[in-house]
Amino acid sequence: MGVNKFNAEGYFDPTAYEALTTIEKEAKQKTAFRPLVYVCSPLSGDIDGNQEKARRYCRFAVDSGYIPIAPHLYFPQFMREESKAERNLALFMDVVLLSKCAELWVFGSTISKGMSIEIEKAKRKGQPIRYFTDECKEA
Repeated sequence: MGVNKFNAEGYFDPTAYEALTTIEKEAKQKTAFRPLVYVCSPLSGDIDGNQEKARRYCRFAVDSGYIPIAPHLYFPQFMREESKAERNLALFMDVVLLSKCAELWVFGSTISKGMSIEIEKAKRKGQPIRYFTDECKEA
């Protein structure tokens, strides 16, 4: 649709046109690129409760302009947590996905064994790590 060069009365208005065009361009740029962010939070223990929290964290990432990657929401759909071999395979796949992300976001005050592995991998690769509370406030 675009911005009209003429005002409501039909007069040429280059100042308003330039300002509105700039605003429209900036708005498009903000939605044009969304970096991947890896959502790191506990799964074990209260699995249903922890997955509900992870969904909330992912919503927070989307609202913040990112694309969330949360394997602990996806992999339990078809992999068995109680199988040691499948758990190790899931951790391997977690690390592969983590390497594709721009940042690692750690949520909550509890760091599980799986989370500590992900944090260490991100540190070794020099990936930015951000810490958040359960309420999605940056720590």
